[in-house]
Amino acid sequence: MKKLLFTAALAVLGLGSAHAQADSDLVQIGVKGGVNFSNFTGDDSWDSESRTSFNAGFVAEVPFGERFSIQPEVLYSGQGFDIKQIDQDNLFDNDENIEYQLDYIQIPVLAKIYLIEGLNVHAGPQIGFLINDEVDYQPNSDGGDINSDLLPEPNDIDFSIAAGVEYKFDNGFFIQGRYNHGLSKIFSDDDSGVDIKNSVWQAGVGFMF
Repeated sequence: MKKLLFTAALAVLGLGSAHAQADSDLVQIGVKGGVNFSNFTGDDSWDSESRTSFNAGFVAEVPFGERFSIQPEVLYSGQGFDIKQIDQDNLFDNDENIEYQLDYIQIPVLAKIYLIEGLNVHAGPQIGFLINDEVDYQPNSDGGDINSDLLPEPNDIDFSIAAGVEYKFDNGFFIQGRYNHGLSKIFSDDDSGVDIKNSVWQAGVGFMF
């Protein structure tokens, strides 16, 4: 947790530094939120369906010319997947909505290229810090938690690539779609031979001040 707070603080300081070095009339700070549709890629011995959750956080856009800018973000992102069956260890075999919840603080740093006024494509690296992992068979209400020790220990750090498209209106309101493709394994090699990685589709809205 101390490492997480330290990294988040560095990200905030980085936003402030970028703001100080650029024209303050051009740099924008904003908020965003949206829906996540998350699953995994990799080992096909695990049968799963997409988990629906949300993302929310802060963004900043630092322009370097008319068509190019850098956008760092600090976001909460609910990820994971709905468990249908895990053949490998016969731990779960069900027709119910059992969620394996993996919640992260994600820090992407994106390069944005404006194709036309308002419309941009963006991509860049992302680092995630795991803040919660649990199995829940009542994801829409309190309770329902199952001991997550039934599954391998997840890694605390997750690396991924984010890419998407966005349209920003003149008033600062924007809509966007994005895909996050995991580069690192969800589970530690020490506890599991399972090679799966995060896969997240996102749709959201936000506002730049």
